[in-house]
Amino acid sequence: MENENREFNQAWNSLTTRGEMCGEPLRPFTPVGLRKNVKEEGPLYHGTRAALRPGDLLTPGRASNYGSRQTAKYVYLTARREGAALAAELAAGKGPARVYVVEPLGPIEDDPNVTDRKFPGNPTRSYRTRQPLRVVREDSGWTPLPPEALEKIRERIRQAARKGIEAINE
Repeated sequence: MENENREFNQAWNSLTTRGEMCGEPLRPFTPVGLRKNVKEEGPLYHGTRAALRPGDLLTPGRASNYGSRQTAKYVYLTARREGAALAAELAAGKGPARVYVVEPLGPIEDDPNVTDRKFPGNPTRSYRTRQPLRVVREDSGWTPLPPEALEKIRERIRQAARKGIEAINE
């Protein structure tokens, strides 16, 4: 567990302070080693701006929060509250950022948008599914990122969109 936390902290710091999303030049992205039918112990989280209640279902088929906002073929989740909080803060919409504990109703697989050569082995514990996620409850115990870090990440997303780089949706 200690090694897993260290790997996650390295990936998280790279993502939110100096790395992929905060200043390094965009680079070609080739996901490797994606696992299907992942078995992940809970809790599992989803970040959004949508106001949801226990029992609500999150399903694929909505506009992505990134790039040209094409229709997402997957719903995303993570075993890391911090990852869900970041997704919530970056999500499109006007409502407050929210993090929910969710239960997948089908198989989950590694999220190829973050599981690549930079984060081998999926230390961010980020996943996606074509099946619904059931909302268990809202989780309010997360800490927002500093506004300057969020703005750096948003700018990197805008740069990627201008270059035609989209979230992997296949």
